[in-house]
Amino acid sequence: MSADIPLNINIKEPRWDQSTFVGRASHFFTVTDPRNILLSDAQLENARKIVHDYRQGIVAPGLTEDDLWRAKYIYDSAFHPDTGEKMVLIGRMSAQTPSVVFWQWINQSFNAIVNYTNRSGDAPITVSQLGTAYVSATTGAVATALGLNALTKHVSPLIGRFVPFAAVAAANCINIPLMRQRELKFGIPVTDENGNRLGESTKAAQQAITQVVISRILMAAPGMAIPPFIMNTLEKRAFLKRFPWMSAPIQVGLVGFCLVFATPLCCALFPQKSSMSVTRLEPELQAKIRENSPELEHVYFNKGL
Repeated sequence: MSADIPLNINIKEPRWDQSTFVGRASHFFTVTDPRNILLSDAQLENARKIVHDYRQGIVAPGLTEDDLWRAKYIYDSAFHPDTGEKMVLIGRMSAQTPSVVFWQWINQSFNAIVNYTNRSGDAPITVSQLGTAYVSATTGAVATALGLNALTKHVSPLIGRFVPFAAVAAANCINIPLMRQRELKFGIPVTDENGNRLGESTKAAQQAITQVVISRILMAAPGMAIPPFIMNTLEKRAFLKRFPWMSAPIQVGLVGFCLVFATPLCCALFPQKSSMSVTRLEPELQAKIRENSPELEHVYFNKGL
């Protein structure tokens, strides 16, 4: 079948160079585009068909390279990279919403859904395991957040504004590992550069989850660090004294504005296709790899988001 575009475009990988921060930022600005959550099921299925057809060497007449990449990113935004399943709408990275508008339990429930939806690996998780992880993650994170929020009574108002950020940071350190505890226990798939599966590694899971925790904490930083300074200044001005009801909308708007940029930029801090040296893997997996691929120096894995 004749095609308008070549059949050797590697759409398994991002469009931009992932060895540079600018390339990773461009990639995640596209993946987390909030407009993606407005797409219909028909549009999502069309994108999936374009991607799957192209992988089989089938290209619809008139399809351009830009069309292909657009379909690839729509597909990536809605379908899990390992299982191929359509992700729950609220769990997609493009559906992130400011945590300030939720009370703590709803916020941590939302985070639990995001953490589960964007986990690494393709191993199934039972309802019992998921329920235990959810209760542990939300209870632990909420208890930590409430404990830190109690500190606001003993510090200055300005410092008190930063306590929620400390609570979010602590909650991420609890919520993410607990929702992905199966990966820490059984490992995640590791492959060679060509995607050939080599085994499962808990060491890779530890690195993946650590990178995600760091990204999520930094993702929350601008939205929780910048607005307090601005609001502290505005509250001393006549405008908010005349219209105190404007305080909440302004804060939500500031946080939302920060997250529009913080989400893709912080996702881009680490490559989605992460890697580690074979020498850092578990001894038994190292031995297996040396036996089958003695020249291999690095393995690769999906770190999740």
